Amino acid sequence: MSAPEIAAHGTRQQPRQLLVVIDPLARRSDGESVRIAKDVLCAGAPAKICLPDTPEEFARALARRGHRRPVVVGDDQALLRTVALLHRERELGTGVLAFVPVGAPADLVLARSLRVPVGAVAAARAVLDGVERHLDLLVDDSDGVVLDGLHVPALPEAADAARPAGPAVWRACRSLVRGLVRPVPAPGAPAETHRLRVEADGELLNDLDRPVREVTVRSPGDGSAEVAIRLPDAREPLLARAGSVTISGADFRYGADTRVAGPVRTRTWTLHPEAWSLTLPPER
Repeated sequence: MSAPEIAAHGTRQQPRQLLVVIDPLARRSDGESVRIAKDVLCAGAPAKICLPDTPEEFARALARRGHRRPVVVGDDQALLRTVALLHRERELGTGVLAFVPVGAPADLVLARSLRVPVGAVAAARAVLDGVERHLDLLVDDSDGVVLDGLHVPALPEAADAARPAGPAVWRACRSLVRGLVRPVPAPGAPAETHRLRVEADGELLNDLDRPVREVTVRSPGDGSAEVAIRLPDAREPLLARAGSVTISGADFRYGADTRVAGPVRTRTWTLHPEAWSLTLPPER
């Protein structure tokens, strides 16, 4: 997964009260990192600490933030949940969000992609001393959000089947599935292909009569989405830039950031430039 190119100029944050929302999974999986992050944050700014136990309590804590700056402590899923909630409430662009990643390395892929420090102390200091960066957002036609990128084909159906299971089982399944996403083909074996129609800003890039190996869409941070279509008989992908991308075909699943969605027959993603803001360390 490629990291978005963050805007070169940012606004340094003024000290103000923080709303520190600590995801319950982070408290259970790495209580020591949570404690360290909380101590650093509380020492550097007035902070209200929220310890929600359910998604509903998590949403209520964000809704009652008032003028406090929200700081999410948790893994990639906690960040995605927060951005999705604020987007649905049409409040994503009204303020800056901060993030302290806590979790297993495999659950912090998106954090690293966004260039958020993954150490508790470094991440908490970035919240206090960092700058506001405006980032692009991909929004699909069901109001789902994508912070970094998506790809088709995505993970096998087994990944979705395991989602209702407990966190430990789900993490184990994700680790197993990651090893299956791009298996090394046997010498001479034909590449797996899919029949997909791909349109960028209404322009047809690929139709169902030409099989593809993979389609990826990412937001590199320059105000447009980058589309890459990998064909089985081509060494280089077919590239395009667009404000919206539509993919359709037989029921397909796709990976969006660290999640799996579908099956769907068609889906359109629209790029929203500078739709949200994240506090990140100053660029050197």
